[in-house]
Amino acid sequence: MSPTQASTAELLQRLSILELNPMQRDAHRAIGTGKDVVLVAPTGSGKTLAFLLPLAARLDAKAEGVQALVLVPARELALQIEEVWKRLGTGLGATCCYGGHDVRIEARNLARPPALLVGTPGRVLDHLESGRLVVARVRTLVLDEFDKSLELGFHEPMAAILRALPALEQRILTSATDLAELPKFAGVRSPVRLAFVGGAASEERLRVVQVRAPEADKLDTLFKLICKLGDSSTLVFLNHRESVERASAALDARGIVNAAFHGGLDQDVRERTLAKFRNGSARVLVTTDLASRGLDIPMVQAIVHYHLPSTLEAYVHRNGRTARMTASGAAYVIVGP
Repeated sequence: MSPTQASTAELLQRLSILELNPMQRDAHRAIGTGKDVVLVAPTGSGKTLAFLLPLAARLDAKAEGVQALVLVPARELALQIEEVWKRLGTGLGATCCYGGHDVRIEARNLARPPALLVGTPGRVLDHLESGRLVVARVRTLVLDEFDKSLELGFHEPMAAILRALPALEQRILTSATDLAELPKFAGVRSPVRLAFVGGAASEERLRVVQVRAPEADKLDTLFKLICKLGDSSTLVFLNHRESVERASAALDARGIVNAAFHGGLDQDVRERTLAKFRNGSARVLVTTDLASRGLDIPMVQAIVHYHLPSTLEAYVHRNGRTARMTASGAAYVIVGP
């Protein structure tokens, strides 16, 4: 049975949210129709809640087995979605599966199937092919950050999973960038398309500042810039893991509390690092493009491009971590002599 309006308000209250933003309201209505939905909105705009709330209405507490499957490109996003679901307190179980996690633990969790399964394509397919996961009753599929999954080469595992869903009724695709043409394997039929991409208004809220470094080694310039930004929640982007570690250590040595984040770190270290940045115990996150999208990092006030990325798209995604919705922000580009 669908929850009443009061119950939806109660779910929001558990997240300390007063009301949905326009994108979430439109997505809630569209997904509620049961039609396929393609939602294009910036990372961090609230897409997770946009599809979890209607899922809470759609799932049947009396049914057995996995009813909804959410595929994501990264383990951090899987954990983030699972956490939001648990905070909603629907009473319906959820678990996540991802590379690097103990398969035996996941197998035990799947032995008593949750209503909602969140996972990365490769690991979900592994459980499916081994027989540990039964998807015969999955009615709803969410391909979250679908553009990122395509970019990372998850075409084949996603296609294989889709072929194995006999009861699938609804597909929900979310993306941070507009997809001109959807891959055939997605099987999307006459979707409701919702686009909440940036445009002139968001560009006006983002201030881009060029910071010139007098020397080829820009660490001193970075230090001075961080000092100038004060208590601002800041993401510093570099292109390589080794550069992240070097810059983080240099800031540490000068008394700047910061945290390093990149794909070479163990999963538990990455989770603790994100927690420190989110709770404000580290106001500066020094990172690769791993943090440019797909992660819930609220209230970022400044972006620093220590290195410029190799593509315009990556530059846009980095800047998209700030100046979200109605907020303003600044992006600083450090250039050498």
